[in-house]
Amino acid sequence: MAKRDYYEVLEISKTAGEDEIKKAYRKLARKYHPDVNPGDKKAEEKFKEVSEAYEILSNPEKRSAYDQFGHAGTDPNGFGGAGGFGGGDFGGFGDIFDVFFGGGGGGFGGGRARRGPTKGNDLRYDLVIEFEEAAFGVEKTISLPRYENCSKCKGTGAKEGTEAETCGTCHGTGQVAHTQRTAFGHFQTVKPCSTCNGEGKIIKEPCTKCKGQGKVRATKKLQVKIPAGVDSGSRLRMAGEGEPGELGGPHGDLYIYISVKPHEYFIRQGNDIILEYPINIVQASIGTEVEIPTLEGPVKLKIPEGTQTGTVFRLRGKGITSIKGFSKGDQHVQVKIITPKHLTSEQKELLQKLEKSFAEGQHTDQDENDGKEKGFFERVKDAFKG
Repeated sequence: MAKRDYYEVLEISKTAGEDEIKKAYRKLARKYHPDVNPGDKKAEEKFKEVSEAYEILSNPEKRSAYDQFGHAGTDPNGFGGAGGFGGGDFGGFGDIFDVFFGGGGGGFGGGRARRGPTKGNDLRYDLVIEFEEAAFGVEKTISLPRYENCSKCKGTGAKEGTEAETCGTCHGTGQVAHTQRTAFGHFQTVKPCSTCNGEGKIIKEPCTKCKGQGKVRATKKLQVKIPAGVDSGSRLRMAGEGEPGELGGPHGDLYIYISVKPHEYFIRQGNDIILEYPINIVQASIGTEVEIPTLEGPVKLKIPEGTQTGTVFRLRGKGITSIKGFSKGDQHVQVKIITPKHLTSEQKELLQKLEKSFAEGQHTDQDENDGKEKGFFERVKDAFKG
């Protein structure tokens, strides 16, 4: 089969510049690459054709010969021919982007920096505290399981009296360069050394305690100061109390997440405290003075006569201190009138007398108003009579 015109293959004009040729090739190579079209023979042939066209047109000398003599002006063996290029110059689809856009390194600005110190892992600890501890603050001792630098080898991983040796594969760089032949020429990709795992050094005689890891699992006791005002969901940070870093890097941090147990009587709303306080019908009717529990101890509260259930009284400054310490909440006491369930015969008799006196009082009020105004219960009865 006769070969198609290379300019037609790349979908460009014969006056296309170097940048236009490269841009067209990028687009078509990504479209037809075998990794994108697995098992598609037609796409594979298209990729070979596009690669061949780019090989010729991207080379000024070969392009000049092609422009003068067509396909006869180029030697297929010089670039492997349409059947020999095969796309094999690229290890995978990702290598196209490595070469074009610099990812992974080699011929377009990739670095050869040796792996350096890195910060250790951060840790999380969930701590449950009492309601009062959250309100006033507390100091807790926690046991934190974590990795620590081995005390025997000081974190080197090497047996006492020995030290890690420079890797013979990467010569201490921690990376190995691989050369690839591409349509652009020869390029290098740099990858972590598999012999030393990118460390640049090899431990020939590992530490007997940590087995060459440089770290051991341990449990550390820590004193944690919980400030007043924390609530469930609060998070405390202890810098440097995480796990040790790699290659001498700094420790990570420890984050302590707080959960507060619910209180038997108090309900927290922000920095305020809600307390539902029961009183009986006599106390609500004639008024009284009661002793109210607060976080700081009992206080006296005056209940005025005629208090209705649901009435809220505020005790200023008896709430929780803000976590920043700038203010303090209040305690709100909501009164709930409790109706007695089990009465003695004497109590029932007294209530009956009280109810009778209420009824007589209503009639007296009606007489004083010449019958113009009825009591509440009388108006309800009339409404239902229709």
